Amino acid sequence: MTQQQRLQDLIQYLLAERPDGSTLAVPQDLHGQKQMFRALRNLRPPQPVSPEFLQLQNDYLQAELALRGTVSLADIPAAEPGLYLWRGDITRLAVDGIVNAANSALLGCFAPCHGCIDNAIHSAAGVQLRQACADIMRRQGHQEPTGQAKITPAFNLPSRYVLHTVGPIVCGRLTAQDRRQLVSCYRACLQLAVQNGLTSLAFCCISTGEFCFPAPVAAQIAVDTVRQFQKQSANKLEVIFDVFTPSDYRLYSQLLANRAAGSWHP
Repeated sequence: MTQQQRLQDLIQYLLAERPDGSTLAVPQDLHGQKQMFRALRNLRPPQPVSPEFLQLQNDYLQAELALRGTVSLADIPAAEPGLYLWRGDITRLAVDGIVNAANSALLGCFAPCHGCIDNAIHSAAGVQLRQACADIMRRQGHQEPTGQAKITPAFNLPSRYVLHTVGPIVCGRLTAQDRRQLVSCYRACLQLAVQNGLTSLAFCCISTGEFCFPAPVAAQIAVDTVRQFQKQSANKLEVIFDVFTPSDYRLYSQLLANRAAGSWHP
C-alpha cells in the first residue's frame, strides 16, 4: 500500500466517525489531504479507535518520519558539557524525552493545523497520545496546574517519552510569580526525567509562544535552572534546548557562550 492510499483510507475512517463526515469534501491534492488528515485528528476527542486504524496510522506516520529524518544527540555538538542547542523540529529528535508546552486540559491542541508545538507533537505522535493524556486527566480529576509535569509514551515520535508541562500565561507585566512558575516547569520536567531513568531530554521554549512569556527572560531562566539542576544532581541528564526561530537561537547561543552574563536566580 502506498502512502497516498494509506492517507486516503485514514481520512475516510475519520470522516466516518463524524456526523458531518459525508458532507466534507476531500481535497484532490496531496498537501490538502495531509492537512485534512491532521485537522481531523486535531479535532478528534479522546475515544477508542480500532486496531486496524492504529496500525494504518502508525505505518503512515512512521513512513512520514523516515522522510523527514531523525536527529540524535550524536548529531548535535555540545555547547558546553551536558548542554546542547539545536534549531529545528522537536518531533524529529531521537532522544529519551521531549518536553511539550501543554495547556491545562493536557489533551493537546484542538485547533485544526494550529502552529503551536502542542499541536505539532500530538499530530506527529498519533491519536494514542491524546488518549494517554485523557487517561491521566481522568485519574487526576482536575486540570493540570501550572508548573508541574506529566509523562507519557511518545508513540510514533522518535523519542521514547513526552513530558507535558503547563507554563505560566503572561498577561501584561511579567511578575515574580510568572518567573517562579516557569522555573517550576523546568525543575518538574528535569526531576520527572530522572525519576523515569531518562538520560537525554529536549526542552522547547516553554510559554514564549501563545503564553506570551518574554523570550529573553525565559531563555535565561531555562539555562540557569538546567545548569543548577545538573550541578546538584547525581544523575547524568543531558539537555537539549530546542529552538525554532532565529531570534531564540541567538538568545540561547549568547547564554551558553557566556556563563558570566547577568543570570536571574530564583
